[in-house]
Amino acid sequence: MSYIKTTGIVIKEVHTGEADKIVTLFTRNMGRITGSAKGARRPRSRLIAGTQLLCYSDFVLFKGKEMYSINSCDVIEPFYDIRNSVEKLTCAAHMTDIINDIVQENQPAIELLKLFLNSLYMISNSKRPILQVITVFEIKLLSILGYAPWVNGCVNCGNNEIDNMSFSFIKCGFVCKNCTAIDKSSIKLSEGAVKAIYYIVLSNMTNIFNFEVSHEVLNEIRRVSKIYLKKQLEKDYKKMDFLKHL
Repeated sequence: MSYIKTTGIVIKEVHTGEADKIVTLFTRNMGRITGSAKGARRPRSRLIAGTQLLCYSDFVLFKGKEMYSINSCDVIEPFYDIRNSVEKLTCAAHMTDIINDIVQENQPAIELLKLFLNSLYMISNSKRPILQVITVFEIKLLSILGYAPWVNGCVNCGNNEIDNMSFSFIKCGFVCKNCTAIDKSSIKLSEGAVKAIYYIVLSNMTNIFNFEVSHEVLNEIRRVSKIYLKKQLEKDYKKMDFLKHL
């Protein structure tokens, strides 16, 4: 038998039979893979903890004909606190939906995994506004995928006066006051919003959440992020709308 060791997070689970489940893992070195967890729903199963949704674990896998079989798992980070809050769980579900859509089978995506784990950690443990975490996650995810918006001045003429910038969804980046005719539906941005988007796009993964914005600025960059995500991924993710009713 050939066993494989990897670390990964459960991004989907489907119950099968009386006590089994099939889980989708976002792994460090193999991207997205599917694994069978036999008996994982039994109370005394050694797989019960590590195969729960959003649990990050060390896995030992055996490669079968159709999918992997999970032989053992040791929990690294369970993200239990997320499950105790409807707001946090909704945000985590939103991010997980996106990850399930974009991560490819057997294609490593280490930067995306880092971003996902860091974002879950911030939701679980940080005092940062959850909507700020989600906005950072979305903009940085698009940047990693190759859809980084142009933030080094006006994408059309190069003007870098940050107090006169809008965000163009046609040009995919900042446009100055004189060039807004390029996209009449562009969103006018405050100086704080321009700086925040610039920081998110160009900051490294270690420092990406290390900034503070006002409620007004957060609303601006949240609006940009939501529309830009829909445009680039060609899908309207709806789970976050649930928070409006809480």
